[in-house]
Parts: sequence; C-alpha cells; structure tokens
Amino acid sequence: MQLVLLSGVSGSGKSVALHALEDAGYFCVDNLPADLIDALADYAKTRGEQKVAISADARSRESLARLPEIVERQRARGTEVRVLFLDASNESLVRRFSETRRPHPLAAEGRTLPESIAEERRVLAWLAEIGQRIDTSALTPQQLRGWVQDIVVSNQTRLTLVFESFGWKNGPALDADFLFDVRFLPNPHYDPQLRPLTGRDEPVAAFLERETQAGLLIEDIQRFLQRWLPRFVLDQRASITVAIGCTGGRHRSVYIAESLARAFESEYPVVLRHRDLKS
Repeated sequence: MQLVLLSGVSGSGKSVALHALEDAGYFCVDNLPADLIDALADYAKTRGEQKVAISADARSRESLARLPEIVERQRARGTEVRVLFLDASNESLVRRFSETRRPHPLAAEGRTLPESIAEERRVLAWLAEIGQRIDTSALTPQQLRGWVQDIVVSNQTRLTLVFESFGWKNGPALDADFLFDVRFLPNPHYDPQLRPLTGRDEPVAAFLERETQAGLLIEDIQRFLQRWLPRFVLDQRASITVAIGCTGGRHRSVYIAESLARAFESEYPVVLRHRDLKS
C-alpha cells in the first residue's frame, strides 16, 4: 500500500493538494489526528485500498509529535510512505487569508494573523524537515494540483530529482534541498532583443553558452550531484529538490535548470518546475 501523509501551514493549499490526490485515485482523509493513522491504514487495507492520503496539521498538534514513529512503523509493515509538507511565504499567507476572510486556526487563541502564522511555523518546524517540502507561494491551485501529482505519481522506488528555477526578487525557493545562486552570470535581461524571451529559447541559450561560464557552472553542479546523490538513495530519500535562482527567474535559472534536467533524466526520474515563469 502507498501512504501519503500531507501536512503544512494553514493557507498553503493542503485542501487543493488533497483533492489532487483524490483525483489521482487515493483514498483521502482530512485532518486526522496522528494517533489514528495506524488504525486508518489497517482499515484501508481491509477495504483493499492500494493508495491512501491523510492530511494532518496544527489543528491536531497534540499528536503530531508521534508522526516519525508512526512513519517508521508503517514502513516496517511494508507500506510505502511519503510525507509532503506544503509551505508558503508569510506575505502569501497573509494575502490568502485576507482574500478569503477565513480565520487562521490558531487565531481563536487571541493571536493576530501574523502571530498565528509564526506560532504555527514554530509548532510545525520539525515536521517540515522530514518530508518533501513544496513552496506554494507563487502557485495557482491548478499548478499546485499538477505539481503534487507529478511528485507523488513519480516512481516511488527510485529517488526523484526536482529541478526548480526561481527569481530572487520574488523570494528564495522555500522547498530547496540544494540552492544555487546564479546571479553572478551576465544577465540576458539587459539585451533588448533577449529580454522578452526565456531560458527555453535558443537565442538566450546561445548567449549564455557564448558570453558566460554557464557551461562550467552546469558541469560543476552536475559533478556535485553525481557524487552525493547515491548517499541520499542509501538514506531512502524519495526526492531531492535542486533550486536554481537568478534575479527574475526567466533567463539564467531557467536555462540551467533545463540543462540539468536533461543531464539527469536518463539516470533518475526527473520533475522540472519554473516557479516564476508565467509564459
């Protein structure tokens, strides 16, 4: 049986992600206390369910501390367990709560919205470290649904590599395991003919190959990953996110992320994401 444990901060899109998993054929349960996960997994097996997704968050924070031992217990029983943690910037969370007028779950304790967000981050900080972190700050609901399905449907028996481009002007990639800053490379943005293009376009690629040391940087990152990824495989990690950041997230980071994805696609399952590329 495949078991996906979904958590994250309030307002990060957990409901959207759970619906995406339901659409992908998962038996889904929302806001389940961690103490009941084993019982639900047993129940799902008696029903013949092969794919189960459970959402647990700060609303049941009293039992969340037992989640690591529950994960290990389920894996010992032969269950394939994957933990997804959804996150977003404080600015994105404040905007989302303002737009929906939905109160934060921890606001009932007399906190302001910023205080509620900070307290929830404190409560869930350790949980973000044991799962695959997904930054939803710049994602539409449709993009998040596709992103979750890409991550979960990938081959669970092999390490999945996620290559993500982003622009520093919109904040760092919160879900990165490795983050490379490529702003030191000459910027195609300052060429009027290249500005409207992206790192996917041949003229931009030709500029970066001709006028910069992007090729050497790609080789260095590739060698680094090839050396250390086997250690993550031995550690039974499900996925690794490699984030590449330039100023706007349209030219240099896109080109390098695309190049790295092509370099590794024959060795690992690869997912490619351009966070700030809207066109």
